[in-house]
Amino acid sequence: MASDFAPTMLPDAAAVWRSALEDLPEHASPCRYLSPARWAALQANAIGFCDRFGAEAHRLGWTAPELFAVHPEHGTLRVEFCGVLMVVSEPARGVEGQRILFERLTGYRNKVGQQWGIPIWEFARKGSGR
Repeated sequence: MASDFAPTMLPDAAAVWRSALEDLPEHASPCRYLSPARWAALQANAIGFCDRFGAEAHRLGWTAPELFAVHPEHGTLRVEFCGVLMVVSEPARGVEGQRILFERLTGYRNKVGQQWGIPIWEFARKGSGR
């Protein structure tokens, strides 16, 4: 996936996030029950988020799990462990201290009882979803 932004132009954390996402195969979903088409959309939108809002998200204290997590064993099937960008299949429109804005939805990081999983690239490395 090519982008107008070189990862070296992003702050360290956002560049690491972007690189880790970009290293995952575009057409092979890392999660067993996540269709390849939906994975491609999630991945493209997450990389786009890193390019457009990664620096601001990092400045606001967002972490990789809050953005890109999935359940360590069940992937996206357990949405209560998923980061905001692994649940919503549309491009983000903005980032704030406690929420990410989408066209029709808002994803929050401070939900009561929220448990964060592991970033999807760690999940893929473990081969948990296959």
